[in-house]
Amino acid sequence: MTISVRKLLDMPRFSRPVIAAAVLASLLAGCSSTKEDPTANWTPDRIYTEARDEATSGGYDKAVPLFEKLEGRAAGTPLAQQAQIEKAYAQYKSGEKEQAQATLDRFIRLHPASPAIDYALYLKGLVNFNDNLGLFSWLSRQDLSERDQKAAKESYESFDQLVTRFPASRYAPDARLRMTYIINSLAHYEVHVARYYYERGAYVAAIARAQVALSDYQGVPAVQEALDILIKSYDKLGMNDLRDDAQRVYETNYAETAVPQKKKDPWWKIW
Repeated sequence: MTISVRKLLDMPRFSRPVIAAAVLASLLAGCSSTKEDPTANWTPDRIYTEARDEATSGGYDKAVPLFEKLEGRAAGTPLAQQAQIEKAYAQYKSGEKEQAQATLDRFIRLHPASPAIDYALYLKGLVNFNDNLGLFSWLSRQDLSERDQKAAKESYESFDQLVTRFPASRYAPDARLRMTYIINSLAHYEVHVARYYYERGAYVAAIARAQVALSDYQGVPAVQEALDILIKSYDKLGMNDLRDDAQRVYETNYAETAVPQKKKDPWWKIW
């Protein structure tokens, strides 16, 4: 039976507290009637099996909350640790990269002696590595070296920790390849910026960025173009002695090699 607000106001004053209490009780009862948890009577093993099935079939967004439930139900057990590391992977695959990194940081902090630490470091590097590639890079055809390199540096640090602490890990060989790729990316980034400044007549700034590539990333392909930009910039500024010194270094190392031209397709498409 519904009582209108008007009728409620017309009631004797002594009855209003009673009605108010009844209305409050009704509201509380409605708020407490939440959706039933289908996993309430599940064993931890069943939750894990269901979460793995969801992840295997690509339902990562459904697997994440199941792994979270398992962390609570099996707290303090190896199964809870397994749930945490697999939750991080599911978050990564579902595009929740910040959450995945937070989960991995927590795992590494809470379980430093876990046999899965090498995998956690590898996955942390992979999260930032893929983030660095960019979701729409294939559409814009934007070269990896043309974007902010913060993620690349964080990825490198994680891979470096992995190969330093666990050189025999099954994930170490791939991590080393990706580290080489990242170093090339960072060097190309500096050269890209140097080229940008040179083409706009900012020769002092071009020299500074080319020198960063030369000093920090020796032995990578981008060094050749960095030297070329350095020579041209010195020449534009009339700094003939420095230009000639850079020219001698160039001729010693790249006498028979043409300066690489910018490709139409992004050079990072080896992955």
